[in-house]
Amino acid sequence: MPLRKAWEPLERATVGRAPDRYGVYELGDAEGNVLAVDHGPLRDSLKEALAYGDGDRVRWRATQNPEEAERLVAEHRDRL
Repeated sequence: MPLRKAWEPLERATVGRAPDRYGVYELGDAEGNVLAVDHGPLRDSLKEALAYGDGDRVRWRATQNPEEAERLVAEHRDRL
């Protein structure tokens, strides 16, 4: 289950547009290869990823609740 959303650059403007909701996100390298898949409060998690330089690109999907996000991450990690 890769997220069906275009990659965006992992930069302050992109993080600022992330919803302040729980969700699933992928971090990618400059070529669009998935480096990490995780879940959490999107804006806070992406701020941390940006601060630590965890990737060049990002895409996310907001979820209704933490349980939905955990389920989606588990499915995604099984596929990887």
